[in-house]
Amino acid sequence: MKHGSKRPSAAGSTRVPRRLRRHAPALALCSTAIAAALLAAAPAQARVTQIVIDKKVSPAFNGQEYPAGSGRVYETIAGHLYGELDPSDPHNTIINDLQLAPRDANGKVAYMATFYLVKPIDMSKSSGLLWQDVPNRGGRITIDENTRNDGDVGLSSGWQGDNSGATAQTPPPDNTNDYAVVPVPMYANGQPVTGTVMGRILNPSGVNSSKIIEHSNPIPYQPTTLDTTQSTLEYHDHETYDGIVQGVHPVASGDWAWASCSATNPFPGTPDPTQICVRNGFVSNKVYQVVFPSKNPYILAVGTAAFRDAASFFKYQTADDYGTPNPVAGTQWVITRGSSQSGTFVRQLIHFGFTQDESYRTVYDGAWPIIAARRIALNFRFAKPDLVMKLYEAGAEGPVWWSAWPDVARGLPTEGILDRCTASKSCPKIIEHFGSAEVWGQKLTVGWNGTGADADIPLPKNVYRYYFAGSPHGGGSGGFNENGTGTATCSGTNYGVGMFPQNPMPQTETVNALRERFRDWVMTGRKPLPSVYPTIAAGQMVHPDKTSMGFPQIPTVVASTNPDAPNNFINSMFDYNWGPDLNYSENTGFHDYEPPVIKQVLPMLVPKTDADGNEIGGVPVVLREAPLGTYLGWNVVQAGFHMGQNCNYQGGWIPFAVHKADRLASGDPRLSLEERYRNHAGYVRAVKKAAYKIWLQGYLLPADRDNLIQEAEASNVLQ
Repeated sequence: MKHGSKRPSAAGSTRVPRRLRRHAPALALCSTAIAAALLAAAPAQARVTQIVIDKKVSPAFNGQEYPAGSGRVYETIAGHLYGELDPSDPHNTIINDLQLAPRDANGKVAYMATFYLVKPIDMSKSSGLLWQDVPNRGGRITIDENTRNDGDVGLSSGWQGDNSGATAQTPPPDNTNDYAVVPVPMYANGQPVTGTVMGRILNPSGVNSSKIIEHSNPIPYQPTTLDTTQSTLEYHDHETYDGIVQGVHPVASGDWAWASCSATNPFPGTPDPTQICVRNGFVSNKVYQVVFPSKNPYILAVGTAAFRDAASFFKYQTADDYGTPNPVAGTQWVITRGSSQSGTFVRQLIHFGFTQDESYRTVYDGAWPIIAARRIALNFRFAKPDLVMKLYEAGAEGPVWWSAWPDVARGLPTEGILDRCTASKSCPKIIEHFGSAEVWGQKLTVGWNGTGADADIPLPKNVYRYYFAGSPHGGGSGGFNENGTGTATCSGTNYGVGMFPQNPMPQTETVNALRERFRDWVMTGRKPLPSVYPTIAAGQMVHPDKTSMGFPQIPTVVASTNPDAPNNFINSMFDYNWGPDLNYSENTGFHDYEPPVIKQVLPMLVPKTDADGNEIGGVPVVLREAPLGTYLGWNVVQAGFHMGQNCNYQGGWIPFAVHKADRLASGDPRLSLEERYRNHAGYVRAVKKAAYKIWLQGYLLPADRDNLIQEAEASNVLQ
């Protein structure tokens, strides 16, 4: 079987009756306590109408002053807010299915979202800058010590309304996640909205049942019926990088069940719509794929609007409609920031035009999407925002670049992420940074070079870009260690384990410098550090094969489960056919086909490497300038379904031999540590030279410069 199989059209797939999800009563907002709370105020302008403080810790952090001796002490405030959206307001009409959402007595759509503030007790000691951080899969965020030393305010703001803990309209007292409660659409005749959903289980084994996991969380949708004749289950022997599925094995409806089972509770087990049980157990080292009818999808983009409205309230309002004071009143600037999944959320928020609120005020002064190469896929029916762009996973539809740019390969209009905020004159100042793992695992360079991989898409004046050559997802642990640093575990549940050690290439020290300059740019207008990333024009971007890259024949790679890596190794960029009911530019509407049909595989470029296999063209980093090995944005999976393939954007590290004799004996073409640095003192000199050079360029703060030199002096390198 090649590519995806075509599913029935929407007419046949969205009218199947479905069982209500267990949390649906808590999420249907038309006649809830949320709506009742909003009626009393009946505001003319839809927005945040009420904030509720659930828990306050004052002072926080053991009463520590930031910085020491300043008298500035912080407190934390956990709470939740209620708000409403005008479904006819042009700021909100991008939200898919919003017209099918329940309305309150004002004709508005209600929502709830949690928040967590980290702020100076005395707001007169605040800098006036608020960082609105995007929780990753609900994980609450607390600003770090450097940010508190600057007097900034931190806001962790709920947005995800499916599986990040959104089970109640009032958060429990011990709540430590941030989430949103969003509506479920319903047709005017009272019938539920239905559709077809696909889920995949990686590397299950044994007789125990398995949940359907999307990256790391259970899928948020359930079947309308436990009758397996209404669903399909199959397992695959192999899937290639270009989407060819080999060895498709349908599982007969009588040989599996929606159930919980185990050795002591054998097939068919106990009925359970969240798990799959297979007669005689799962076949090992396979991927199982299930397609099933479901109903009551969440209108997830309402959570994005709630995120926007929270920032607007804390920036502009002095109190809510009930007189509760804004605890951070006086905020002058807001920067939103998110990493990985959360960074893709920031890019989508900007694409939606949610940089302006319903009162036509600019919400964000700055935005920082971090290690995020796409726009999060959450604004179509039955979206699954936890997914990360593996096979059959949405997220690259429409423009993934900032400037308006033609998409000839996919036949889409000339568009860019900034189109709406440009029209409304509300675009924030933007910086973004990435590492090599995003190139190899998350299709990053399509946003640099277009779907034709044939041009450097120009950056707008309000966007700065920084690339960390050879860095894993989010950066490594840093330090100076001539030995391996432990096994790299591939990102995602049951994906596999890499053959090479964890990649230590750090981002932290450079990000500290970028943050300081970004903060200045927003608050004072001082320009950021110049963008640094590889380009076609500079001859630094090439096709993803060893010859084009200049990648050496490293014995460790040759001895891996894929001796040709990184040839034919990149996570492919697919042009999917999801059916006629999806707007491919906006990624709104719904999928007629699950799984989608692959129309074409789009080309991508990668950075060139030097003779050591280390990428060129990135921001200067001390460990890159004084390397201890080859730092990879990819790794080779040891075993399981993905054996020999890329270790899902985690990266790897192949240390240099310590002595010349060792590397000659193994046939390693890369010079040994001994040949490069002679001895420990020589390595420390190399680190010191690199650190001072990078500090003079502005990409390293003085304290981090000195710390790195001290770490090198204390290291085991050539000791």
